[in-house]
Amino acid sequence: MKNTMVAKLVMALVLSMAWSASAQAQPLTSFTTTYKGGSGTCGTTYNIQGKEPSSTLKYPVFIYMVGTSETYNNGSALAAVDEMAGRGYVAATVQYPSSSFGDCTTLSARSKCIFDSTSASSAVAALCSRPAADCSKGIVVAGFSQGSILAILAKNHDTRVQAAYGMGAGVQYSFYDLRACVATGKRALPSDRLRAVNGEADSFMGSTESSVRGQLQELTGRSCTGTSCFAANGSGWYIVKHAEASDGNADHCYMRASGGCNGSQNSLDQKWLNGTYDWSVDPNMQWLTGFTQR
Repeated sequence: MKNTMVAKLVMALVLSMAWSASAQAQPLTSFTTTYKGGSGTCGTTYNIQGKEPSSTLKYPVFIYMVGTSETYNNGSALAAVDEMAGRGYVAATVQYPSSSFGDCTTLSARSKCIFDSTSASSAVAALCSRPAADCSKGIVVAGFSQGSILAILAKNHDTRVQAAYGMGAGVQYSFYDLRACVATGKRALPSDRLRAVNGEADSFMGSTESSVRGQLQELTGRSCTGTSCFAANGSGWYIVKHAEASDGNADHCYMRASGGCNGSQNSLDQKWLNGTYDWSVDPNMQWLTGFTQR
């Protein structure tokens, strides 16, 4: 009996690895579409840019959101889309009114315009209606800064959202206290479905490792004394140290090649883009795949 179970587990792993290799090897098709978004009325047309496998099969969906004042199809957004499309997802980055930040009411409204499962004009509706998409297999999300908050709030508006990866994610950005809507237990997304990675000198969260750690603990409910705090299933948080970043600057925009948040949005730290570190894009996107059917 035990040998039979082991054999089945091995076979499942082999099939999963074969599927993953096949998905990443197949060609991808780019696409663009639009949705109706905003900060309340959801009446403004915004862009969606994505990629999906060139196949007649059906795939789960991945959605990414950029940070405040960033272009929606910048370097890190497109890198995330490429990563997930290559893993067998209908993957897209979504434009939204990002020129300003906001409180829980404002950010919840923006997230709802993107993820409202009851609206035919939402971004999630546009993506789930694509011929290659099957959102019953699950939706996973990611984002940076303000985009990470929209991602963390996504499950409030669509129960098909399974997990979120956030960069520069916290419970308070300068004077915007978001504890009432994003702290652990204050949102629909369970903390064991959240993975957050922040720089040790994130200026929006106090600029010190201890202040960043405190925010991550409030966000995820996981308390550790070091810079790595992952649960058995990979949820939790990680703090990027200055020594780990290629330019020695682990600030809010640690994924950029140089200049931090003043650097180019399209020039990315190769350790984030192509590395296998806990803070690199690859292991974090791979973590997301564990929560969908493929």
